[in-house]
Amino acid sequence: MGERGDDMADASVKGFFEALPEKLNAKPAALAGLDCVYQFRVGESAYNVALSDGKATVAQGEAASPSCTVTMAENDFMDMVSGKLNGQMAFLTGKLKVAGDMGLALKLGSFLA
Repeated sequence: MGERGDDMADASVKGFFEALPEKLNAKPAALAGLDCVYQFRVGESAYNVALSDGKATVAQGEAASPSCTVTMAENDFMDMVSGKLNGQMAFLTGKLKVAGDMGLALKLGSFLA
């Protein structure tokens, strides 16, 4: 893909993270009991998602001390969150890299999709 394609993927990633707080905060039961920070490195972009007291906040950039870090290419990330790519398969094939708390990584599917 050329630069234009990469820009479009980045815009989609940005749009996903901008909409994420509203999506997550609409289902507090899914967030209950979670007190953690997810760091997402998607292509050249970085976002962190903090979950605490049943609420989610999202910020662009690196978190000071994330509980779990997820690293993916932009197109693979968009395929995963749209349901085209299974998270476990992405992990097994090296498209999804996880550092930190693997238990938290396993919970991602329940609230990202």
